[in-house]
Order: sequence, then structure tokens, then C-alpha cells
Amino acid sequence: MRHHVGHRKLQRTTSHRLAMLKNMVTSLLIHEQITTTVPKAKEARRLAEKIITLGKKGGLHNVRLAEKTVHDRAVLTKVFGELKDRYAKRPGGYTRLLRAGFRKGDAADVAVLELVDRPAAVVETEAPAKAEAKSEPKAEAKAEKAPKAEKAPKAPKAEKAPKAKAEKK
Repeated sequence: MRHHVGHRKLQRTTSHRLAMLKNMVTSLLIHEQITTTVPKAKEARRLAEKIITLGKKGGLHNVRLAEKTVHDRAVLTKVFGELKDRYAKRPGGYTRLLRAGFRKGDAADVAVLELVDRPAAVVETEAPAKAEAKSEPKAEAKAEKAPKAEKAPKAPKAEKAPKAKAEKK
């Protein structure tokens, strides 16, 4: 029985594991979706849910507690602002774990960890806008260039005669 066994060690030293999980939680809160292995995702989910709960409670003490895990001020303002409002009526379960198959290199079980109630419309509209902005300067640059002068076709090379095989004696 696994009484009082609270977390996975993930085959790492304590300092490495804690730093990795803090970075994963910060990335999850920035991008609202990350892809990682299933055990790492399950551990990161625990920390992320606690940080979002601290954000919902608000207050200076909870900001300082969250700051122990998330070292980015912009992410903290997002947690105590946007995410606080988004999850105000939700009693828990702020993250979703979707299994995404197996990694090609080592066949590790991969999962996508994402925040629930993610604004999908914002994510989809940003991508085409960026694509259009990138494609316009290229089109203008192509239009400005003068077309290249046509080159005269090259004469075909003379075919080589096949080598005769020497007969063995």
C-alpha cells in the first residue's frame, strides 16, 4: 500500500524536479496548453490547479505564495486577473489531460495538458492574421523584382557509348 506517498519522483533529483515542474506550470499558464509525458503532466496539473485556486482567492499573501512557483510577473497578473475571472464559478478542475499517443523516439506515453474553457476563437483568429501579415511583404517584394531574362535552352549532352564488358578467361 502506498500510504502517504504524495508525488512522483520522475527519476530526477529534488531540485531538478521542482524546477522542471515550476517551468512547466509557468508555460501552461502562458500558453494555456503544453505537450509532455503523462506522469509529468499529472504532476504539473497538481501545481497548476493550486496556483489557479490561489488566484481565485486573491490577496497579497496568496500572490506571494504563487510567486514561489511562478517567477514571471506577467503570468501572475494573468492568474490574478484574467484566470480569476474565467474560473470564478468553477469549483475546481481547471485543467484537462488528453492522451496524445506515443513519442516516436522512445515510445513514451505523451499527453496534452490544457486549461479548460480556453478561448478557442482567440487562438484560431490570431494564426491566420499572422500568416496574412507575413505573406503580404513577400508578395510585394516579388512584385517589385523584375522578371529574369529567359535563358537559351542548353544543347543536350552527347550520350556515352556503353562500355563493353571484358570477357573472363
